[in-house]
Amino acid sequence: MSTLVANSLFQQLTATFQELETSNDTAEVKSLRQEAFARFKELGFPTVKNEDWKYTNIQPLVNKTYLLNEDVDVADIDLSKADIPNLDAHQIVLINGQYVLAFSSLEDEIGLTVKSIEDAQDEENFQKHFAKHADKTGSAMVALNTALHTSGVYLSVAKNKVVSKPIHIVHVATGAQDFFAQTRNLYVVEPNAEVEIIESFIALDDAAKNLNNKVTEIVVEENAKLQHYYLQLSSDTSSYINHVEIYQTKHSLYNNYNCNFPGVAFVRNDLNVRMDAQEVESHLYGINLLADKQFVDNHTIVDHMKPHGESYEWYKNIPQDESTAVFNGKIFVREDAQKTNAFQQNNNMLIGDKSTVFTKPQLEIFADDVKCSHGCTMGQFDDEALFYLRARGIGEENARILLVHAFAFDVTSRFSNEVVRAFVEDRVAKGLERN
Repeated sequence: MSTLVANSLFQQLTATFQELETSNDTAEVKSLRQEAFARFKELGFPTVKNEDWKYTNIQPLVNKTYLLNEDVDVADIDLSKADIPNLDAHQIVLINGQYVLAFSSLEDEIGLTVKSIEDAQDEENFQKHFAKHADKTGSAMVALNTALHTSGVYLSVAKNKVVSKPIHIVHVATGAQDFFAQTRNLYVVEPNAEVEIIESFIALDDAAKNLNNKVTEIVVEENAKLQHYYLQLSSDTSSYINHVEIYQTKHSLYNNYNCNFPGVAFVRNDLNVRMDAQEVESHLYGINLLADKQFVDNHTIVDHMKPHGESYEWYKNIPQDESTAVFNGKIFVREDAQKTNAFQQNNNMLIGDKSTVFTKPQLEIFADDVKCSHGCTMGQFDDEALFYLRARGIGEENARILLVHAFAFDVTSRFSNEVVRAFVEDRVAKGLERN
């Protein structure tokens, strides 16, 4: 184990693993759990001595014990915090990671399979892909999740299926005692299929402190398309460590739109895109408007493994008050990945003298016939522009919102779903109005 400070939770997790009921697991899943927990025990919780966690100290989160695998009363659950006005979508609800069919509505969409992760082990796509992608990263938190996950959702879109409307997955945190949830998801989009997934994260008003270690593996097969939104709307009682691993094959398209807003206390997002075929395309967009003492860290990897791939990444951070934003984006272009076109940009607007940004855009290129670029800008709120707008009769609050919207426009204008785009722009406005 890498640190002594996490002994209490580490010992609790060890005891829980020994007592974990795995009678319904297949022999392969049982073996995966054993191997993963051995890796976690060897690695321990990551510390700031690890370069990838240099600015992200999780010791205050893991230096305590939690209630694990809590059963909660799902009666009268209020999901209104996840409402997106005018959105017509299927709904999937996970409460502390547990798939709750009573709150979900899929309307007999033929060609779409949705099951709890524990009930999906006999599915062909589960057996083919579960723990075959994220676990190769060597992440201690992924290993912990593989070993101890007790909840999550399996979603598979059949070959040639175009899902008729977006799928809205609502992740709800609730419970009377501090709890630690381990959620494991697997999404598979088969050849020529298309789907749009919108994930919202909320916490109920009475939720105790909660730590969520979520791992999602996504497979986008040949000529398939996935539009994927992350909307972090939770409260300051919640902390999230999210790992999303995307594996793409030939002619596939994956777009990710990652948005974090005032409220949630701590977020660490690891988003890895593996482009393991020719002519693969991926776009990653991020808007992070933070406030108070929030901490949000986005680590991304775009791995071009084969020729003729294209990726485009643009993240914008707007920290206010004493909040902290971290961006670490890596683009790999492997030796065989000739004719790659890769772009990465990170722009930061600091509002307030005590807000902080740490940014590290990176390129590692091992091929010689490529077109790649990356960049970063850092600046404070433009008081001269604010004065210009106020001098023309625009109130200070509206002027601030206009300037931030203008800053964020390069990213929000690329959202494929206009309803979600309007929702995000409204949340940005509300996140600024508090000032």
